[in-house]
Amino acid sequence: MSAAGGPVGVVLAGGGTGGHIEPMLALADALLRRAGAVPGGIRITCLGTARGMETRLVPARGYDLRLIPPVPLPRRPTLDLLRVPGRLIGAVRETRGLLDDLGADVVVGFGGYVALPAYLAARGRRGRSERSGTPVVVHEQNALPGLANRIGARIAARVAVTVPGTPLRRAEHVGMPLRTAISSLDRPARRAEARAAFGLDADRPTLLVFGGSQGAASLNRAAAGVADALTAAGIQVLHARGPKNTDVTVPARAAGQAPYVVVDYLERMDLAYAAADLALCRAGAVTVAELSAVGLPAAFVPLPIGNGEQRRNALPVVDAGGGVLVEDAELSSGWIAEHLVPLLTEPSALAAYAAHAAAVGVPDADERLADIVLEVAGAAGPGGAP
Repeated sequence: MSAAGGPVGVVLAGGGTGGHIEPMLALADALLRRAGAVPGGIRITCLGTARGMETRLVPARGYDLRLIPPVPLPRRPTLDLLRVPGRLIGAVRETRGLLDDLGADVVVGFGGYVALPAYLAARGRRGRSERSGTPVVVHEQNALPGLANRIGARIAARVAVTVPGTPLRRAEHVGMPLRTAISSLDRPARRAEARAAFGLDADRPTLLVFGGSQGAASLNRAAAGVADALTAAGIQVLHARGPKNTDVTVPARAAGQAPYVVVDYLERMDLAYAAADLALCRAGAVTVAELSAVGLPAAFVPLPIGNGEQRRNALPVVDAGGGVLVEDAELSSGWIAEHLVPLLTEPSALAAYAAHAAAVGVPDADERLADIVLEVAGAAGPGGAP
């Protein structure tokens, strides 16, 4: 661990997308809560690149952000692949200097452009305890890991995963670190407040539709197209269309009808989850983890491009009976009318789905991962005791 009397140096590498940044910040928050119980405290530093969302999100949460050169890893063999070794060598050299300056005792990586240079830099430096290399902890969010974490897992002291069965060496199922506003959410207790906040009725079955921060065209079309059938069945809808999708509109419902509320973006996902009985959404790793942690069942519509990771993310929840899965090409207004309207109008079926979703959730994943990180850094014994 750190030099006598000094803080434990924890470096978190997780820039690029929200899927990497959100669990990184949730872990940072969990570590910060532990700092007073660790001799010397904990110094937390996040690594990112100048072009990622972390340049806005990390400082906004009050954490120190240091920038390193990005090293994009092409998914397919291209001419750009030939440039990777040179970029990687430079990024590793620069990152190693940062780890030295920060006195890093452990490096925690979440995958992506930032993680690979951090993993290699940690392995190549000498820690303050004169051991060779700084220990690495890998956290993989998706059921199908990316290249950076596949490499990192080979040199890591511990490997934590969100989805059971993720194919990484020595993987431990820990879950997805989540914001406490989500992980501690009591949906029934907040339901009335949440529905009032969105202009929804207090007692109607409620469908939440969202496609990530930018919205999803197929979800928007299908949901808006079945608005009349939903309303006729007494189902109200909270629909986040995405800030650029202003063409997605639904006529105002008549007085006494179930509301259909369309918003550009949901600033308070905790309230959106509390308001809803069922979600229609994509199956990104953070989304799936949040929904199961709060016990909100969902109809998952995996993104139809990429390597199929979203479908794999959703399967543990679906297989446990906490949701259903529909392929993007099969989603339509008719599918919603046939499958979701009957479910939303049957309270006992909804309750069963919610219970099964909650059984899969891991609301304390941030604390579990913090235990691992401090143990690897030498600042805590097994079980997380400082």
